[in-house]
Amino acid sequence: MTDDPITTDVLVIGSGIAGLAAALAAAREGDDVTLATKATRPEGSSSWWAQGGIAISRDTPEEFKQDIMAASDGTAAPDAVDVLVENANEAVEDVLLETLDVEFDQNESGHDFTREAAHSEDRILHVDASTGKHIHVPFLNYLDDHDRVEILDDTAALELIRHEGRVHGAMLESDGEVDPYFAGSVVLATGGIGDLYPRTTNPDNTTGDGIGMAALAGAEVEDMEYVQFHPTACVQEGGERDGDVAFLVSEAVRGEGGLLRNGDGERFMPDYHADAELAPRDVVARAVKTEREATGEVTLDVSPLDFAEEFPDLAQRCEDHGVDWTEGIPVAPAEHFLCGGISVDDRGRTTLDRLYAVGECSRTGVHGANRLASTSLLEGLVWGLRAGEDAAGAEPEPIEAPELLERDPDLPKRFASDKFQRLTRVMDDYVGVVRDPADLQRAMAVLRRLKGEVDAYVRTRTSRSLYELRHASVTALLIARHAAENEESVGTHNLVDASEDPPESTAD
Repeated sequence: MTDDPITTDVLVIGSGIAGLAAALAAAREGDDVTLATKATRPEGSSSWWAQGGIAISRDTPEEFKQDIMAASDGTAAPDAVDVLVENANEAVEDVLLETLDVEFDQNESGHDFTREAAHSEDRILHVDASTGKHIHVPFLNYLDDHDRVEILDDTAALELIRHEGRVHGAMLESDGEVDPYFAGSVVLATGGIGDLYPRTTNPDNTTGDGIGMAALAGAEVEDMEYVQFHPTACVQEGGERDGDVAFLVSEAVRGEGGLLRNGDGERFMPDYHADAELAPRDVVARAVKTEREATGEVTLDVSPLDFAEEFPDLAQRCEDHGVDWTEGIPVAPAEHFLCGGISVDDRGRTTLDRLYAVGECSRTGVHGANRLASTSLLEGLVWGLRAGEDAAGAEPEPIEAPELLERDPDLPKRFASDKFQRLTRVMDDYVGVVRDPADLQRAMAVLRRLKGEVDAYVRTRTSRSLYELRHASVTALLIARHAAENEESVGTHNLVDASEDPPESTAD
């Protein structure tokens, strides 16, 4: 470790749109910002992979609010939704259009707004079906050139530095070296939990780090049972990668007329919901799961639209993965987004002093039990700006940092990877799209034992893979525990009794 304390005004951990927005806002306030990301730019961030677009309020914020509330099955926090819809237009105009000059798709009358599932009108700005990278890359480049922002690539946060309810910084690891970084404020923007499930639309290394660190430090977490599964992840069928996610197929494809068909070639979504393919994500995901189990497969029929013309990036991805989209794209549900997380207020403040959380690792209340499509980038942008502005102005106060020990031999070979495989198997079997109360109890028992094993190693060894496994085991246990405690099926949390015969599909 270094002798002199490393200090910064604001430490942002994570480089998705929420972390970048927080860094921008704090720098605008005159603070020096250090942004640490374990991602290698740019593909390592979930924001880079976002396809559909970013929703705004346009001239109808109340209608936008009602769509968010309806998609959440009435569980979203109205005050939080107000913050989102009332700040949406200004945030997008300020950062994405004026500062970054993002070139969203246009039509003859201006911006080409599109619609996705559960939206009542066209309000989504997009760049083909690759909006995330067209926002993320210029945002990173802009901050790279900012005098007040330092970006640390391939740098992982292992543990928060805290004392008596206040967070003073974090222990950061880079290239095997661990150093304490002290900050006036710390903003967690660590993204999602994709690595907790075998099938996910997230990039690699989404291990729930922020949630795990915050929970271990004593911060409150909420709504962890609400794990959203995207209904249309393209999956590889056959071969060594059978069942693996190849890429996400944007909801915008269904918004433009794409139809879901089962293994018998039948369109089935009208039998599950009045909005058919544009029903809320949780409804579509469960329907796709049911039809895959009943008929062997589900494909997305894109013949009703000019797929190659309207979605050239997706058409190219199909070709790259050997998928003949003219015959239908094979799809399955995959873990996509955590609607809960670290509990925060309207400025991203957690229950610990000087600790903020934004983006997917946070629980703002906007999403409730189910997220409305194309609101994640917007939430990250709005709360990132608000948190970064609020976090600025605090002086770093170095304290004694925790001692991360390295006195025992290296981990047994494949220890972390084997334990991760065990964890993902438990989450997939017991804490997936549908859940049985008895299975949730089984999951908690296994995950408690796993966490105990990991904790025993953490006491005497320090490595990124071990701490990622620790964060993942804490986060997985929180998801299972919250799911077991919530006896009401709502949104993404769907309970079944495996001792009873499963309900038959209403499809013909």
